[in-house]
Amino acid sequence: MRKPRAMVVAAATALCVPALFIPTAAAAAGDLSLPAPTGHNAVGRATLALTDRTRTDPWVPEAGPRQLMVTMYYPAVRGTGSQAPYMDVAEAGALVDHYEIRAQLPPEKLARARTWSRTDARPLPGKRPLVLLSPGYTVSRYSLTALAEDLASRGYITAAVDHAFESVAAKFPGGVLPCTACELPDKIGHGPIALNRATDLSFVLNELRHHPLIDQRHIAVVGHSMGGDAAATVMRADSRVDAGINMDGPMLPPDPLNRPFLLFGGPELHDPGHAKDTSWDAVWPHMSGWKRWLHAPDADHFSFTDLNLLIQQAGIDPPTPLDPARGISLTRTYVAAFVDQHLRGIPQRVLNGPTAEFPEIKFHNLR
Repeated sequence: MRKPRAMVVAAATALCVPALFIPTAAAAAGDLSLPAPTGHNAVGRATLALTDRTRTDPWVPEAGPRQLMVTMYYPAVRGTGSQAPYMDVAEAGALVDHYEIRAQLPPEKLARARTWSRTDARPLPGKRPLVLLSPGYTVSRYSLTALAEDLASRGYITAAVDHAFESVAAKFPGGVLPCTACELPDKIGHGPIALNRATDLSFVLNELRHHPLIDQRHIAVVGHSMGGDAAATVMRADSRVDAGINMDGPMLPPDPLNRPFLLFGGPELHDPGHAKDTSWDAVWPHMSGWKRWLHAPDADHFSFTDLNLLIQQAGIDPPTPLDPARGISLTRTYVAAFVDQHLRGIPQRVLNGPTAEFPEIKFHNLR
């Protein structure tokens, strides 16, 4: 089966220790399962509904104050809590309907996909670095669950953020919100959206500033697609963010970016020398801090998320030459290496140039 048309459209308008995948026997035939995390810690999960009462929602003013949903993943005491579902059934229904794959992937099946985090799990003691995650436009924070769980298993606190009215499948206290802002990138460009998301992310940092598990001195932001643009934008505006990653998203015009930043892209939008999105070339000379530009020639826009793997497990042919499980593995490996180096000060060989273990990753403009 060919890649669902809606996923192609979403990608086109998105200007927006190695990790090995080992199939788990816990997933019976026909079930969906994320790959197990690669770190040593069990993973807990908690969901927060946040409201910024100082701001009216910019896309739907009649909705009142700006709302955000945040799922936190954290190192937990093994054996505590109960297994978390992948997402709510209502969210799953909205997602499969948007991508026109309900026949191949019923919402109930997607909602119960095997995760490796547990709700109400008891956290391990101590403060840990924080990694904020911002998803691509139209997709929810759950699309980055495999990455979030892996980072938590490696000892990070991970907070995945849903931005109101920017996803087809995000459930807020009042229910699944419509993606009212889904057409905005074509109408107003990505700049205002990235700026608003940066404000969202700074608000989340404000709300988490007294959290007992978070080491406020070490913070990174990682985003996919539009979330990647938001990662760079919040770094420029908020000095609390030490480092950032843009996974296949656009970049705003070349304002200075003087702290560690990683560009990690695929060929659909960011093929070096033939890019549809030329913003990376424009911004690169103005990145004065540590920087890398990684290119995965066989990837597609969703190779950095859970989505390709889950639709493959549902019986839909892989949409890209890069095996979906390998895409998750590569994403986990390089994101973890980046945050280990820049939040924990642990040098990472895989960031210095091409390696035999990961031949899929090319280094562009390596200096």
